[in-house]
Amino acid sequence: MNRRQFAVSTSVAALSVALPARLRAADSEDTLLVTLLDAFFYENVDENPEAATGLGLDKGARAPLKTQLNDYSAAGKAKRAAQVKARLARLKAIDRAALSPARALDYDIIAYDLGRSVDAEARFPFGSARGNFQPYVITQQQGPYRSIPDFLDSQHRIATADDAESYLARLAAFPKALDDSLARQMSDAATGVFAPDFILDTTLQQLNALRGQPAAGTVLVESLVRRSKAAGLPGDYGPRAIAIVEAQVFPAFDRHIAAVKALRAKAVHDAGVWRLPNGDAYYAAGVKSSTTTEMTPDEVHRLGLAQVAEISGRLDTMLKAQGLTKGSVGDRLTALGERPDQLYANDDAGRAALLAQLNDQIKAAYPRLPEAFGTLPKAPIEVRRVPAFIQDGASNGYYNGAAIDGSRPAAYYINLKDTHEWPKFSLPTLTYHEAVPGHHLQISIAQESTDIPLLRRRGGYSAYTEGWALYAEQIADELGLYEGDALGRIGYLQSFLFRAARLVVDTGMHFKRWSREKSTDYLVAATGFARGRAQREIDRYSVGPAQALSYKVGHTQWVKLRDAVKARQGAAFDPRVFHEVLRQGAMPLVILEQVVMARS
Repeated sequence: MNRRQFAVSTSVAALSVALPARLRAADSEDTLLVTLLDAFFYENVDENPEAATGLGLDKGARAPLKTQLNDYSAAGKAKRAAQVKARLARLKAIDRAALSPARALDYDIIAYDLGRSVDAEARFPFGSARGNFQPYVITQQQGPYRSIPDFLDSQHRIATADDAESYLARLAAFPKALDDSLARQMSDAATGVFAPDFILDTTLQQLNALRGQPAAGTVLVESLVRRSKAAGLPGDYGPRAIAIVEAQVFPAFDRHIAAVKALRAKAVHDAGVWRLPNGDAYYAAGVKSSTTTEMTPDEVHRLGLAQVAEISGRLDTMLKAQGLTKGSVGDRLTALGERPDQLYANDDAGRAALLAQLNDQIKAAYPRLPEAFGTLPKAPIEVRRVPAFIQDGASNGYYNGAAIDGSRPAAYYINLKDTHEWPKFSLPTLTYHEAVPGHHLQISIAQESTDIPLLRRRGGYSAYTEGWALYAEQIADELGLYEGDALGRIGYLQSFLFRAARLVVDTGMHFKRWSREKSTDYLVAATGFARGRAQREIDRYSVGPAQALSYKVGHTQWVKLRDAVKARQGAAFDPRVFHEVLRQGAMPLVILEQVVMARS
């Protein structure tokens, strides 16, 4: 749909939903729904300038969005909540009974998302209670102080003078985003909602890492100067950027630092959200939201303990076959991860060699994919290092999808703060998780699908997406990508063990009231991960309760559904046909089960 069509269709949507049913009879309910969902998509784009840039839609009639940042204020949050409620009402004006099966599926998925968001945001006013819950506005992983510098560097394109001027406009808007997010955090703090002491310590480290540099040395200035020169732009943008950073951005950082220090003085050491207002209910709701199931925290905890035991048993046999016989499974995995032959040098040369290995693994995987998939992604993917200025608090790895206009490839990021946290035997399964046949394949197939409306091509449900990526690690094994690599298969099962242990420690912290230290000790002992890597994981779960549950819960469901289809179809089962469900886009697990069984 082009912009002119969008302008027309948005008007049609607004009118058609308001018309009596008898006057809508000439049009199909399917058309009305697709038109409405397209309107939702472009409304989201218009309300989120950073997303518009990430999608490559900040051009033409939407070019002004390129100069803006998202609204991080309390008023902005309230506005978004009201819009979600209004969209649910607009959706319910569609006659679901008159929809085709494909469009009824779209309706059910969007109704599920909007309905849960409306309910959760009303029950839990602090932080965010949409999708994956985030109780705190400012942490080592949340807040514009850390996201916007990375966004400007990695997603805001600089090819023309207009791009550079837009960058400067966004840089000038950065202080307001900082102040707005800080005001929200301090408002929540008045009700007792702010991060634990260890989280605020890391947050301060990251704030000071940017603030402690000369303005010219910050990524905010360096990125603009470097990329404008690479584009051959004649203007000297450096002095203007420096002036903005010194006069506006640094004072806003100083306000952030002072406020976070004040919170740190009052902070507790408890890791779980049980200590927050209505905290037990918040976590229980977060579990359901992140897993898109009706599982309780206790059920998830027990599932985790059972799977840790089962996977550890399989690893025990494999480790013994490699001559690793002494100590627990975790001890032996630690010993394997510390062997010199498994380590890259912890310097720039070592990091470059590690990234090269990951890129080689992606290339090697592609020729095997047609054995399991009838549709492959068109978008390219790159492997990148997590920016050094956020690596202390960033996740160990994550994926960013490609722009829908093809202007920017997909990327998967790996945290290389310490290369010794990434022994060589653990890297193949990471590649299969983040790239192909994992996140990149699943997300790109949905984004490139013509079977579903635009809104759903970019939709995401953590249990579906992360569950798929873990299932993809299993597919890689089934495709023979670990053939001749016994240690790589150990790394693959260690990855499964890690996700099972997450079920235990996340529910341990937030439901059973485990301490940060107990949770970290359990994760290290169970998985054999280096303590620094395990500590970052535990700290991540502390500020993103229940999200970590989505991986193994989702994987369990994907395998369960495939096994059920296999049992039903017998010798006629074709994985390529089964995996075509990816063209239907992400969806809650409870709906995925209905879709898969109906297709088989």
